[in-house]
Amino acid sequence: MGEFDSRLQAAIALVLDEVCAGFSNGGDHDSRKYIAEQLIQAARGGQTTLGALTYVGRRALVHLNNKPKSA
Repeated sequence: MGEFDSRLQAAIALVLDEVCAGFSNGGDHDSRKYIAEQLIQAARGGQTTLGALTYVGRRALVHLNNKPKSA
């Protein structure tokens, strides 16, 4: 994430923590990683505002929650 300035890194970290706050213990590694990857991809694509990143993070969370559970 060193490609981003400190403000954008802080925004990504903030959104990741806020989105994952709904998980018990802040979410498991794989869930946090997936959401972080989505946020980084969005930032690389120019979505750098807090609102845009929050939208992307919440959309990623919905995707995880709707994903079929393996038996």
